[in-house]
Amino acid sequence: MAAEDEAEPAAAKSSLWDSIQRCGIPRKIMTEEDQLRRDILIPQDLCDAMVAAMDKGDATATVPDPKAIASGADPSRGSEVPKAPMVVFVNFRSGGHRGQQLMLRLQELISRGQVFDIFTTKPSHFVQHGLTCLDYLASCGDDRAKAIRENLRIMVAGGDGTVRWVLKSLAELNVQNKKPIPPTGIIPLGTGNDLSRSFGWGGSIPFAWRSALKQFLHKAVSNGVQHLDR
Repeated sequence: MAAEDEAEPAAAKSSLWDSIQRCGIPRKIMTEEDQLRRDILIPQDLCDAMVAAMDKGDATATVPDPKAIASGADPSRGSEVPKAPMVVFVNFRSGGHRGQQLMLRLQELISRGQVFDIFTTKPSHFVQHGLTCLDYLASCGDDRAKAIRENLRIMVAGGDGTVRWVLKSLAELNVQNKKPIPPTGIIPLGTGNDLSRSFGWGGSIPFAWRSALKQFLHKAVSNGVQHLDR
């Protein structure tokens, strides 16, 4: 009898899940981090192409055959495009002794191919080769690359000097008439953080920085764009 009594609740539980799934509710519930990653994660093949372009200093160095891209025959292509694709530049020398930890945590939340040490991958190099790679793929007929280029957002983890460095590099797109210019958000790691305060990103990163990073990324996904007077 005991075995039968134990089996009945298990069967009822299984039956309940079957009923839920028939109603269209998935058994796996998406976590907050899953949803965040879904909103900002660039398809792996495009991310790899951008990183390779920056490594080689050539926007077309490792790009697949343009004919295959245009026809949709490239087998490495993923179909899903995030609503707010994002790249993060980190000045790991800022933020006291937490800069390196912050960068590693951001790479966990997003991916290594979208979070860069600003001293290793300079913003000007990203503009010249990474963004140009997306432009080239878009010109070959890759609609995903076009959507990502048009909707890309930049986050800068650092102080005012780091933010200005990134903004100055992005301003070259305006000079070259290569629009749109990606909007930029800030994770304040400096001492003054005047730009961060002015645009509503706060004057410093909270003590509970691990959870705060997720909030900064969520804000970058959902925030509107304000224009900076030059």
